[in-house]
Amino acid sequence: MHVTPARGTAVQDHVALAEIELCGELIIAASAADEERLSADRIDEVLEVAAQQSERGRTADYRL
Repeated sequence: MHVTPARGTAVQDHVALAEIELCGELIIAASAADEERLSADRIDEVLEVAAQQSERGRTADYRL
């Protein structure tokens, strides 16, 4: 049996890697929390939602 060696098969899905990183951040925050569940505000804080919305707002201003 002859198997051709794989050449350069390392594919990186940057979106998937970013999602995995965000899930990791949520897991860390949940394990460090005193309460049973993270609040929506805490989840937004961990995922830096406000910063992302602010960045989108600045980008939208440039498009005008």
